[in-house]
Amino acid sequence: MPHETPLIATLVGAFVLAFVFGAIAQRFKLSPLVGYLLAGVMVGPFTPGFVADQSMALELAEIGVILLMFGVGLHFSLSDLLSVKAIAIPGAVLQIGVATLMGMGLAYALGWGLGAGIVFGLALSVASTVVLLRALQERRMVESEQGRIAVGWLIVEDLAMVLALVLLPALSGALGGRVVATPTVEWLGGDDVWMTLGITLAKVAGFVVLMLVVGRRVIPGIMHWVAHIGSRELFRLAVLAIALGVAFGSAKLFGVSFALGAFFAGMVLSESPLSHRAAEETLPLRDAFAVLFFVSVGMLVDPSIVIKSPIPLIITVLIVLFGKSLAAFLLVRAFGYGNITALTISASLAQIGEFSFILVALGVDLHLLPEEGRDLILAAAIISILANPFFFLALDRYRAKAVKVSTANAAAAAPAQAAADKAATAKGAEKGAEKAPPAPTLPVTAQQAHTVLVGYGRVGHLVADGLKAAGLPFLVIEDQEDRVEELRRGDIEVIDANAASPAAITAANVAGASRLILAIPDGFEASGVLRKARQMNPGIEIIARAHSDAEVEHLRQGGANFIIMGEREVARGMLAHVLDRSDADLAAAVQAAGVASGTEAASPSPDAPVAEVEVSPVTPPTQSIAAAGATPAPAPTMVPAGIAGPAATQPPLSAPESAPGPVPALAESAAAEQNEKG
Repeated sequence: MPHETPLIATLVGAFVLAFVFGAIAQRFKLSPLVGYLLAGVMVGPFTPGFVADQSMALELAEIGVILLMFGVGLHFSLSDLLSVKAIAIPGAVLQIGVATLMGMGLAYALGWGLGAGIVFGLALSVASTVVLLRALQERRMVESEQGRIAVGWLIVEDLAMVLALVLLPALSGALGGRVVATPTVEWLGGDDVWMTLGITLAKVAGFVVLMLVVGRRVIPGIMHWVAHIGSRELFRLAVLAIALGVAFGSAKLFGVSFALGAFFAGMVLSESPLSHRAAEETLPLRDAFAVLFFVSVGMLVDPSIVIKSPIPLIITVLIVLFGKSLAAFLLVRAFGYGNITALTISASLAQIGEFSFILVALGVDLHLLPEEGRDLILAAAIISILANPFFFLALDRYRAKAVKVSTANAAAAAPAQAAADKAATAKGAEKGAEKAPPAPTLPVTAQQAHTVLVGYGRVGHLVADGLKAAGLPFLVIEDQEDRVEELRRGDIEVIDANAASPAAITAANVAGASRLILAIPDGFEASGVLRKARQMNPGIEIIARAHSDAEVEHLRQGGANFIIMGEREVARGMLAHVLDRSDADLAAAVQAAGVASGTEAASPSPDAPVAEVEVSPVTPPTQSIAAAGATPAPAPTMVPAGIAGPAATQPPLSAPESAPGPVPALAESAAAEQNEKG
């Protein structure tokens, strides 16, 4: 038996070099994708040394494409897209159009045909979802408003590219490429482009209908049956069989791409409660074959393109980094969003990735795009992925500067605001109502002296359950459709709008509310709601959550009465077991170190009522804040009246009957769910 085979040599060379270069890229805080692409260059035919089997690597990469698109389908959420559809859909479509025109202009200057220009432009227009999600996750922005818009924007781009992958083979002949005649067209005896296009669309439509009607019932049913068997190996095998089987079957029976078949298989399975488990079980294999995909793409890169076509390469990179980013910035600003949101979208689009590679590979195979165009795209991809972290670094600095300026302005205006707040409070809540934006576009709630809860993620869900169980009047402001429907099914009043909009604040009757709870995870985003609410109702009690000292300070300056920092509460929960069994000296030392409390009390003005109560330095995980306020402790903590004082006379919030036991404290919930969605 031979000690070396082309398959083993290709796998070993690809994985070893991908690991080495990926680790180096990660060490320099770059995307590992850069390392994978460079590893491909090193084992490719254009560099000296070991050369992997290119045809075999490309075939293995197809498995990577299938699993990659299956994962995209698993995480595709129509409700997430619909929550930002007003900007994501038209914005992405217009941005794709602008970037495609830029690419077509460069293609025309290089003497390429119309088909080459379209493929080249489309490849420049779409960004890498993998790179974007990594950048957003590092900054905890995935569930912020800016993050949802960016992800929704890229979902629209992905869907547009899936459509392009379907239509390009049908239009190849008309665009000057290789004619792809399907067996159906040959059987009908026609070669007209419109007949080809019509038959292709009909087959795609048939596949989509089959997946949405039959697949939605059969695939989840199979997964539930396998899950009840209790075998982890069979469950993992079932997921792989569905992903690969649907992709292969769709290509053979309907003539659609592997990518489209895998995407729909994942999307159908995403509606099942087992979708998260399916994603977890296939993650290692998906990552491994995705690495092979990026390595195989790197093998196609000819480094000499830097010397052969330096000017076209520079222009291509400029289009990716600045051309389409500037177009996106102007589009987002035109939709009425601020600079931070516009810059977030711009930074997100300043790179190209996996769909670009798939498009150019198809374009070269169809003889639409010359190999020079493929080399330009691949080289620009490596450069743009290298440069993208610097765009987000600049965005971070801009955000920090904007927060600093906003905080300084708030501090400078504090004395005047305090006097205005005192006068407004003396004249009653009607004065606050006069400041409300006129002519609200949403119906105003009839509730008075109620609690307004902003956000219905996992933290907001716990808070809502506790308020409902305690019989306290409240409503929720939420803009994600699936959560809105859940609230309505639970007979909970909900304002279906973005809490940052004046119309939502008015519809929630914040002017007549007694308390505002900001359960959304981004403290800086919450501060915008906080300031509007404080302006409308100077006497309202505001409870907010934060994840950093900067957010705590920003919320304090904005006028929050009570701020809960999740990280500190995590430390308190971990230390509870230790401190309860340690001596008093250790407890005092730890408390002095500043981890005894994860909450911050703040007064919106010097005249706000404050009560001094004694709070336990370590709140047990199952104890509510109300109960904690009544617990004697050696260290007094300043807490505003109405939080621990009057609340201590009320029974602790309890869970619904379906979930017996006390609801965790707000601080505990914030700690346990600090990475929540929403």
